[in-house]
Amino acid sequence: MAVTQKDILAALKVLKLPDGRDVVQADFVRAISVDEGEVRFVLEVPPELGPSMEPVRLAAEQIVGRMGDVDSVSVLLTAHGPAPKVSEPPQLKIGGHPKPSADRAPVVGVDRILAIASGKGGVGKSTVSSNLAVALAKQGRRVGLLDADIYGPSQPRMMGVSKRPSSPDGKKIIPLRAHGVTMMSIGLMLEEDQAVIWRGPMLMGALQQMLGQVEWGELDVLIVDLPPGTGDVQLTLAQKSKITGAIVVSTPQDVALLDARKALNMFEKTETPVLGMIENMSMYVCPKCGHKEHLFGHGGAKDEADRLGLPFLGAIPLELDIRLGGDSGTPVAATNNSVAEAFTDIARRLVEGGLA
Repeated sequence: MAVTQKDILAALKVLKLPDGRDVVQADFVRAISVDEGEVRFVLEVPPELGPSMEPVRLAAEQIVGRMGDVDSVSVLLTAHGPAPKVSEPPQLKIGGHPKPSADRAPVVGVDRILAIASGKGGVGKSTVSSNLAVALAKQGRRVGLLDADIYGPSQPRMMGVSKRPSSPDGKKIIPLRAHGVTMMSIGLMLEEDQAVIWRGPMLMGALQQMLGQVEWGELDVLIVDLPPGTGDVQLTLAQKSKITGAIVVSTPQDVALLDARKALNMFEKTETPVLGMIENMSMYVCPKCGHKEHLFGHGGAKDEADRLGLPFLGAIPLELDIRLGGDSGTPVAATNNSVAEAFTDIARRLVEGGLA
């Protein structure tokens, strides 16, 4: 009989804390996931206990690992608590800009990391990420694709993969392959309609696990599909990883460009190079008469790149085949469709510039 969440909680009650409570009573056990013998959960503890809880984490892995029908166990330890109290009167200045960390670490085996970002959702960032990854693979590059949009992972659908990644030792994760690309997504660990309801520390822990525990192998470039905006995931990547640079995706629309500027500003504050901008949904070409219509405006991203002195990497048209490719799990860049040329041109430019 398969192990259940209730069984796991009952087994973990033997883990006692210094105050006499067990980890279940203390409400430290979160986000239990059980799937075909693979068990994952989080120990979320107050920050003052964090340094001393590693033995408890290891003990939790051992206890659950000894349960019947459990093949592997992964336990993530996070320390989360309220913001510290300040004795000085509050200042009107909102926070402080994030600073790059001195311990930015490379990902083992990965030569370059390209972060694909956008200031807002709905501009086609994930579509650009998957197609750019496939286009680079067709250029002969060894390419990885990390879906870091943890709240809204879409790369499994866009890349046509649904198999769950394996973990032979319960620590290292074996990524999947599709269209010549090595890929990993939190969406592969969940049911397709299951929501991710995590606080910031859990998001950051998940990103660092996918960067550090996934067996990426030898890659020329790792494409990271970031969430929209300027939140925890973006800051964790910018501060903790050696990023080659960021590419910002926007439509020509003024509203989208307003938010794209915020993404550009974040990368500037974290001292992350911006390699250029891509304009998505640049224009619509009528398939019957060939008439070109600029539904979202024209040239806005190029004008913004020129204003900031950034490279303009290319324009992607609004095409039905791009949408159909993403929905079917075969990115248009993997086909001989003429629309794929837009992605091929951007990929070729990155390779020739030594950026991918």
